[in-house]
Amino acid sequence: MDQLLRVMNFTVSRDGIGAGEDQSLERPFGHARPEQLLAWAGATASWPGRTDPGGTRGLDDYFTRDFSRNIGAEIMGRNKFGPQRGPWQDHEWRGWWGEEPPFHTPVFVLTHHERPSFTLSDTTFHFVEGDPATILGQAREAARGQDVRLGGGVGTVRQFLDADLVDTLHVAVAPVTLGSGLRLWESPEDLLDRYHLEVVPSPSGVTHHLFWRR
Repeated sequence: MDQLLRVMNFTVSRDGIGAGEDQSLERPFGHARPEQLLAWAGATASWPGRTDPGGTRGLDDYFTRDFSRNIGAEIMGRNKFGPQRGPWQDHEWRGWWGEEPPFHTPVFVLTHHERPSFTLSDTTFHFVEGDPATILGQAREAARGQDVRLGGGVGTVRQFLDADLVDTLHVAVAPVTLGSGLRLWESPEDLLDRYHLEVVPSPSGVTHHLFWRR
């Protein structure tokens, strides 16, 4: 069975923006507030950061649980890993997620600047440079037969879409307009030349867009 490259639980605003302008350590989503985009997942019973009992069940919870199903590796852009730009100045920075990242697989971070791999808990971060097909080949080898998740941010997803390497996408469209920032699309219809699309509304207010290859 083929190893798929999957975009999962990627959230954008109703105007297609996945992160606001002026991202920084203090504002990882730029002028957008994280809860504007991620409240639907954070409210679910299966949200990995949940510290209290309860949470919603149903469609949103299904997608939250499905995030790790049959995933053997992740590819992410440097902007998702952290706020630094240019040559690595601070090797003490080891991602937003603390000592136990939520990935539980090898993670391949795209960067033009060398940095040694390191491991936190059961997640090893590799810092790699190359074209999308080469990076995907490395991730597939590390995934050992399981699928590879393409984690974002927006520029990374667009790069692999432009290389025609993405097999399935799940994009949650949040009921908020951001106006400016990093835009995934002008409209979901931008992808219909290559993908089937099914749109499923959720009681939380988000609309789940499911794409798979034609």
